Amino acid sequence: MTCEEYLSNMKPGYIVDGGSEEHLVMHELSQRALKITMELNNKYHTKEEIIQLMSELTGQKIDESFGMFPPFYTDCGRNIHIGKNVFINAGCKFQDQGGIYIEDGVLIGHNAGLCAQIKASSLAGGMPVW
Repeated sequence: MTCEEYLSNMKPGYIVDGGSEEHLVMHELSQRALKITMELNNKYHTKEEIIQLMSELTGQKIDESFGMFPPFYTDCGRNIHIGKNVFINAGCKFQDQGGIYIEDGVLIGHNAGLCAQIKASSLAGGMPVW
């Protein structure tokens, strides 16, 4: 199973059986996300380096208007979609197995937990943001 096949299956409510092919891909993606977020969270990075690390984590080009104050945590990373002019404050945790879509102009407050779509030009905060 490819990463793309796995991600197309990962919708809210989808059940992954332990030891299945999906479970192995999920574990591989989680380990990859841990490696990248450890790099992101454990030393100083310029804005450009943060954008590069988030691009690597998500598998998508993150716009230069993106901003973030680490630390940042996620369980997958490849199912996060970030628009333009997005800012993520410190301590956020994204549960993105089912997909997270952050539209343009969104500010995400500190320590927020996300597992849903955040509409354009909105503020998301608190724990969790469903």
